[in-house]
Amino acid sequence: MEFPVLKTERLNLVQISNNHTESYYDIMSRDEVTKYYGMGSLNTIEDAERIITSMQSTFESNKGIRWAIILKETETFIGTIGLNNLNLWSKKAEIGYELHPLYWNKGITTEAVKEVLRYSFEELNLFRMGAVTYPQNETSIHLLQRLGFKKEGTLRSYLYQNNQSHDACVFSLLRTEWKQG
Repeated sequence: MEFPVLKTERLNLVQISNNHTESYYDIMSRDEVTKYYGMGSLNTIEDAERIITSMQSTFESNKGIRWAIILKETETFIGTIGLNNLNLWSKKAEIGYELHPLYWNKGITTEAVKEVLRYSFEELNLFRMGAVTYPQNETSIHLLQRLGFKKEGTLRSYLYQNNQSHDACVFSLLRTEWKQG
């Protein structure tokens, strides 16, 4: 499958590559970004390189898609958004995202999520989109609920970060619900 490039009013969603390594590291080495991410902050640029290589392998094996979020106006890499645990046969995936703090609270994540949902439901023909987040991540929970995601429950000690287990909230949005929105 050829990598799907998506466009919105302000954003280009493109395949993450080694050209984005330094910018990705800058974002993922910040504790404020990884606080509710499910993994610790990156400590080395090599960690960022390994993760980007892993994202590329995940796409090649049809198990996920990770887009670089590029601000059209400045061509700046400002985060990533992706489909995790993609299963085309079962018509489901989980959405995940992170953004550089300079771009928080500007509607950028919402804009990117809406386009990835459109692509997932209309072009990949998925039926279920899941999302997993920390119960304390009120900003992400609010975004998901605003877009129609429903809370399904809590997974006890589901995420392991900073040498301890954490509960996670599970949300989902079905294609039939999305079309109503």
